[in-house]
Amino acid sequence: MNLLPQNYKDFHSAEYWENFFQKRGTKAFEWYGEYPELCGVLHKYVKTADNILMIGCGNSVLSENLFDVGHHNITNIDISDVVVRQMTERNKEQRPEMKYLKMDALDMEFKDSSFSVVLDKGTLDALMVDDSEAVNEDINKLFCEIGRVLKLGGRYVCISLMQDHILNKVLQYFPDIGWPVRIHKIDTENSENTDKDFHLPVFAVVFTKFKKMPNMKPILEISNSEDKLSRHNDVDEVKTLIKEVQYYAMIRQKLSKRNLFGEQVSLTLFTSASTEPRYTLHVLDVPETGLRKFAIFIVPQGRETDWLFGSEEGRNHLAKSAGFERLVVVSLSRHHTYVDMESVKQELSLKVMELAPPGYKEGVQIPFLSLGEDIGSRTVVCEGHSELSGDYIVEDVVADEGQTFRRLIFTSCPNVIQSEARLKLEGKKKGKGKKKHVIDNSYLASHYYVAMVTGLGFLNSAVNKNERLSCVLIGLGGGGLPNFLHQHIPQMEINSVDIDPAIVEVARKWFGYQEDQRQRAHVADGIKFVQDAIKQGQKKDIVILDVDSKDRTTGMSCPPLPFVTPAFMTSVKDLLKDSGLLMINVVCRDDKLKNQVFQDIQEVFPYVYTKDFTDDVNTVLYALPSQPVLPDPTYRSETGGKKKGGPVDPLIRGLSANVSVLQKNIKDSNSSVSVDLVEMLQGIQLVNR
Repeated sequence: MNLLPQNYKDFHSAEYWENFFQKRGTKAFEWYGEYPELCGVLHKYVKTADNILMIGCGNSVLSENLFDVGHHNITNIDISDVVVRQMTERNKEQRPEMKYLKMDALDMEFKDSSFSVVLDKGTLDALMVDDSEAVNEDINKLFCEIGRVLKLGGRYVCISLMQDHILNKVLQYFPDIGWPVRIHKIDTENSENTDKDFHLPVFAVVFTKFKKMPNMKPILEISNSEDKLSRHNDVDEVKTLIKEVQYYAMIRQKLSKRNLFGEQVSLTLFTSASTEPRYTLHVLDVPETGLRKFAIFIVPQGRETDWLFGSEEGRNHLAKSAGFERLVVVSLSRHHTYVDMESVKQELSLKVMELAPPGYKEGVQIPFLSLGEDIGSRTVVCEGHSELSGDYIVEDVVADEGQTFRRLIFTSCPNVIQSEARLKLEGKKKGKGKKKHVIDNSYLASHYYVAMVTGLGFLNSAVNKNERLSCVLIGLGGGGLPNFLHQHIPQMEINSVDIDPAIVEVARKWFGYQEDQRQRAHVADGIKFVQDAIKQGQKKDIVILDVDSKDRTTGMSCPPLPFVTPAFMTSVKDLLKDSGLLMINVVCRDDKLKNQVFQDIQEVFPYVYTKDFTDDVNTVLYALPSQPVLPDPTYRSETGGKKKGGPVDPLIRGLSANVSVLQKNIKDSNSSVSVDLVEMLQGIQLVNR
């Protein structure tokens, strides 16, 4: 299977091309390939009977090579009188029919429709030095002249490096006049004349002269190394594919020359039959001596969202523990199917060899690592689009020990699980029919969910089954947390709020979210919902904020900044009873911003506690309008007593008593619940003012 490398998000084009042209110097000819590399493509479009025009011929021997294999109707033009005289003299005996003329390609003297092929090896690149207005005017003249001298159905074959401004120009100009565009990558990587220190991919772009038809859609085609054509309707898509190839050439060269300590390089591999990536590769180097040279780690399907594989920190940890100088971590796409681990290895073997570190011996077998011989199992059960959140996927993943999990993934963040539920087999009523998978509401997918349930211990009413408990949860997602609370704390009434109607429907249809007298979902803006509830004179025991931010530039991905302003915190406090509780899931990598948010919340709430997780960026924040009256603070459970730095906060000791009762109540309601609330008490601490 042919794999096409793609991913150019880190490809800084200006710097790259500047380095290239500095390196190239005056050796322009060698960079565009010799006849052995070009002939495979040229002979598809240039026949011996064709009348051929070579523009900007210079001292290239391409015309001579074509003449020697039977193409005798060749006219060469160049603006340099010296080069025309030199080439005429060189060919007058062996190739007397070959013509060399001094002529400007922007103002040619030939009659209309004189040629069936116009060849251009690097001339467009030489003329179009930038995308300034003056240069664009010259290039328009060049293209106009080429179109004039070509016969209808004739081909303009351009050999080019396809810099950004050139790519943009040709993909705007020729589709606009109705000419089909076909792009081939020329294999010049093994050329003896290619400078191995700085190599760039060369493209042969074929433009065919057509009459433009009304409402004619652009014809854009790309040929892969297996000579199969893929047709594309979108110019931007073609640009992306070309840039991906250029990026891969840069990365291959970079990886072959030096180690990349302290940075991670990412690539994606595509098949010719799909626009969805088949493999995603992360390349990591470990700066330690004595390590084995090179290995590939294949991530089982469904595990790419794990911290160890889905985050830079996790992959760095994996690379160090694997014991190799360079590790390539490979994730499999949810949009493709795979036979088994062995077939995956065979597909990857040739391509990953191109990413080997400096000094790796060719022919040495590459070790393939994984968590086992099984590539895992994943089934996409639903794909949809949200106007607010973008494209999403609901998929079922078979994990360790055969357990199946249902996950909601936004394709904009494919390595982040938005919501997760565990599935269990349940028989149909009266034992009829096969068992089917249903949502297991005894499962909490995240540590921070467990921490929020633990935080209910701040409220005496949460452990008293006879007291009514009211909760507003902003950020429904798949509904995992409200489902758990609804099932295991029967005295709680939950109003969940989500601004995205598509996600509310996903929760209902795919994650078992059901509404009744104690549980309702509201499609609304969370801030407005709170303000409206205050106007109605409502008072709540609990407010939970579990809202993702769509703005990834702030440094805090949860919650959005408007949800932690002093003004909104004041509104939440007004909604809460004096004995109430606010819990917030905070995800923030900016310590300065995080500290400021905590300080703002402390200005409103006199008692603020946090629970951090050592291997996660989540922090659960508990904010209380007043000090709760909890059981006797002298109560000492296994989590009480002394801790480093001084005695445990008495309120935390009282919290332990309530949590122990809460744990028992939940266990009594469902013996299959495995969450450990008492253990979660470890690390809950008061935020110092």
